[in-house]
Amino acid sequence: MQIAQTILREELVVFEKKFREAVKSQTPLLDRIMRFIVNRKGKQLRPMFVFLSAKLCGPVNESTYRAASLVELLHTATLVHDDVVDESLERRGFFSTYALWKNKVSVLVGDYLLAKGLLLSLDHDDFRILQLLSGAVRKMSEGELLQIEKARSLNLDEAVYFEIIRNKTASLLASSCAAGAYSSCGDEKLTEKLGKFGEAVGIAFQIKDDLFDYGNEQTGKPSGNDLKEKKLTLPLIYTLNKVGNPLRRELIYIIKNQNRNPEKVRYVIGRVKEAGGIHYATEKMNQYRDEAMTLLYEFQDSEVRKGLEELVRFTTDRKF
Repeated sequence: MQIAQTILREELVVFEKKFREAVKSQTPLLDRIMRFIVNRKGKQLRPMFVFLSAKLCGPVNESTYRAASLVELLHTATLVHDDVVDESLERRGFFSTYALWKNKVSVLVGDYLLAKGLLLSLDHDDFRILQLLSGAVRKMSEGELLQIEKARSLNLDEAVYFEIIRNKTASLLASSCAAGAYSSCGDEKLTEKLGKFGEAVGIAFQIKDDLFDYGNEQTGKPSGNDLKEKKLTLPLIYTLNKVGNPLRRELIYIIKNQNRNPEKVRYVIGRVKEAGGIHYATEKMNQYRDEAMTLLYEFQDSEVRKGLEELVRFTTDRKF
């Protein structure tokens, strides 16, 4: 991500200061937790999409910084809540908020981050940007609940899978790009176009995440983890729809009843690879990457466009 980071060197330094200020609290415990979260946040991928989308359409301004902060606040809140739901003790190689402060505090911290994001926009009349990001939060909740519902019945349908990841993962990246565009130009057509671009990137990003479950790379996520949680993934859906009924029934039985058995999980992974599930999912991922590139190439060639192109390729080429 060298091009993007070079282009945004100054913006990211300013953003870091503004974000730290945005999460400050007068409550000592909460302020301590906020410092813990800020010091361990990730690659700032979504704020980079906000800033580059803004630069593609006009100048970065204070509204852009607020949009980037709102995106990061909402994203962080969902991660804190996700760790509670998943009972996850780790986040990015460190103890999670849930591991250190348990359920009640973690839920309240997530709520606090959501409230800070809402107030940040409302206090500055950023109503359109707030509308874009609030829509994403709604879709993310719907996607998570749909995934839980389908995991119970193992109703594995490709259309349902794409509905889940479009809402659960892609919606936040889509609204990040749309909010960035709107902050710098206020043009609804460009906002819509960048939203579609972000959605395509987000779908490709999630398929790549699914593929990690079947690989041996050091992803920080145990191989077969999605299978253990009965999550719908594209390689598995393709396999179950392709293989004969006896093997299909066997695989479904394992996923439902033996999904904590490492040997059985490895067996399922092997059958998915043999059936071509990995190849199929990789092709689909590349299709969405190319769809994002096509939308991006409608803009004039520039360093900013190259920076966004680099981020798109990072989502599909990354090793973690």
